[in-house]
Amino acid sequence: MTVIEGVVEHGDARGRTLGFPTANIALTDLEIADGVWAAQVRTGSEIWAVAAVSVGRRRTFYTGEGSRLLEAHLLDFDGDLYGQTLRIELITQLRDQQSFSGIHALTEQLHRDIEDTRAWAATHCPWLVSTQGSKTRESALV
Repeated sequence: MTVIEGVVEHGDARGRTLGFPTANIALTDLEIADGVWAAQVRTGSEIWAVAAVSVGRRRTFYTGEGSRLLEAHLLDFDGDLYGQTLRIELITQLRDQQSFSGIHALTEQLHRDIEDTRAWAATHCPWLVSTQGSKTRESALV
């Protein structure tokens, strides 16, 4: 498991525009493998959530060696995370980072990534995926 802590920054708002809002954290650690990950995320308010996390250079939109970024789409979460410190626990890599021919192909893959993340969470941390949304880890263990 790889753990990243960082402050959520404003991005291009592309994820929100596509229907997949993300919490963006700049990366300086080159040891983290690019790809899409299933993760657990703790917000500054001690709320835990499951997330589909992309680590990479967003090659569909940027050519060359753009800056690396961590983009976490928290499942069943609705809130403002800008300026908050997140603890992201990358648990399992779902796939390698890739480029897509366009927005349609990208959004289809994002739906599959979220389905894969939910399937992973249903087995490994089912208390974090429910119709009730995010929970504190303590309340989930009661």
